[in-house]
Amino acid sequence: MRKTIIATLALPAVALTACANYGTGDIARTAGQAVLVDLIRDAVGLGLRDDAFVARDQYRNPVETLAFFGVQPDDTVVEVWPGGGYYTQILAPYLTQGGGSYWPVASERGLNGVRTFASDNPAYASTINYAAFPARAGDTMVPAGAADVVLTFRNVHNWQMGDAPFGDDAFRQMYAMLRPGGTLGVVEHRLPETADSALERTSGYMKTSSVRRLAEAAGFEYVGSSEINANPNDTADYPQGVWTLPPTLRLGDTDRARYMAIGESDRMTLKFRKPV
Repeated sequence: MRKTIIATLALPAVALTACANYGTGDIARTAGQAVLVDLIRDAVGLGLRDDAFVARDQYRNPVETLAFFGVQPDDTVVEVWPGGGYYTQILAPYLTQGGGSYWPVASERGLNGVRTFASDNPAYASTINYAAFPARAGDTMVPAGAADVVLTFRNVHNWQMGDAPFGDDAFRQMYAMLRPGGTLGVVEHRLPETADSALERTSGYMKTSSVRRLAEAAGFEYVGSSEINANPNDTADYPQGVWTLPPTLRLGDTDRARYMAIGESDRMTLKFRKPV
C-alpha cells in the first residue's frame, strides 16, 4: 500500500538540526559519518515507502549503501534506471530536506514509478528533474558536470545482454554527468570470477572485474568495495539466472521454499570517482 503525504513532512528534529549546521560547499568533510548515517536512516524511516520496498531492506540495505557511497543531503544525485522507485522514495525526501536535487534518468516508461511517487507526494516533486538514459541527440540530458553522485542499482547486466551491448556507452554517459571528484556508485548481481564469462550475457549476473573494466575504460578511478549487499548463500547458477531468486521467482512454485531460503542475489557494491 502506498503511503501518501498531504503536506510537507519534515524529517525528525535531530536530522533538521544536523542539516542546519552544514552550510554550503562540500559537507562530506564537515559532517561526521555517524551524522550522515542518521540523516539517511531518518529518510528511510519517514513513512512514505511502499510496504513491498520496506520488506526488501534486509537485502538492499539502503542506509548502509547510501552511506558507503557518501550521498550528502545537499548533493545533486542522478539515479540511472530507477525502476519501480525503491530508492526514489528515499532519495527524494532526503535531498528535498537537505537542499539537494534528484535526477532519475531512464526511458519514459522507466520513469513511471518516479512520476507516481511525485504525483502522490507533491511536496517532493520540485526536487525531481527528469532526463533520458541512455541519452540520444535531442533527448533531455543531465547537464555535463552537474552531478555530485551517480547511482545505479542492478542495471549493468541489462546493458551487456542482448545483441547490442551498450555498457561502454552507458559508463561514458555517467562519467560526463559527474563533476570532477564526483562519485559513481554501482550495485550489481555478482558472478563468481571463476564462472564462464558467457553467463554475463544470459544470467543477469556480472563479474566484478567486468564492471570495473567498463568503469575504468570510461575514465573512472576505482575507490573501493563493500560487502554490505553480499549474500554467501547465492551460488549464481540457477536455471533461470538471477530471476530464479526472489523477488522475481521465475520458476513459480517449483523449489520456491529453497529459493526463498537463499534470499535475493549476492551483490557487489563498488565505488568509483571521476578524477579531479
